[in-house]
Amino acid sequence: MFTGLVERVGTVRHVDATAAGRRLVVHADGWPEDPVTGESISVSGCCLTLVAHAADGLHFDVIPQTLSCTTLGDRVVGDQANLERSVRAHGLLGGHLVQGHVDGAGTVLAVDRDRGWRVRVRPPVSVRSLMVDRGSVAMDGVSLTVAAVGPDWFEVALIPETLERTTLRRLQPGDRVNVEADMLAKMVATQVALRLGQHAPPSPPG
Repeated sequence: MFTGLVERVGTVRHVDATAAGRRLVVHADGWPEDPVTGESISVSGCCLTLVAHAADGLHFDVIPQTLSCTTLGDRVVGDQANLERSVRAHGLLGGHLVQGHVDGAGTVLAVDRDRGWRVRVRPPVSVRSLMVDRGSVAMDGVSLTVAAVGPDWFEVALIPETLERTTLRRLQPGDRVNVEADMLAKMVATQVALRLGQHAPPSPPG
């Protein structure tokens, strides 16, 4: 579980094909100081397991499912990635609850720097109905507030602190971003759909 408050921007050092998918190595200038093999780290919004750490960076195995559902399949050496360690029970929840379970890749439609850095994104079809004005959304692992909603798009307004500390300042029209809808909104929507009979619950075994 994460908060969507990016702790460091890392740089992709290696992307190597493996039998399990790809090995992604991200360097972040010594961050974290005490990496623990097996811990969860959000890499541009994707919850990945740290499988090793060395001088060249943090090592992650990315399976085909993740490569196909997120933008991690697009990553090449030199790309940057937003990094966040999982939240601890005694820590501050400064953003919103982010699982790191990306719903899909959205597409940047426009970047308006004249209105205070507003970014318009077309989200995955599966979560368009969950984009609510002034609701929460995670974009490339960054906790953001939805500033406006259209029939097939949503907008966020980026503050200077977010631009300074994340990769979102580099966004251009046509870029793909990892989108995770608010977890609470997804749970409520699922339960409402079940009550209305739109989705039948799974049949019991046998």
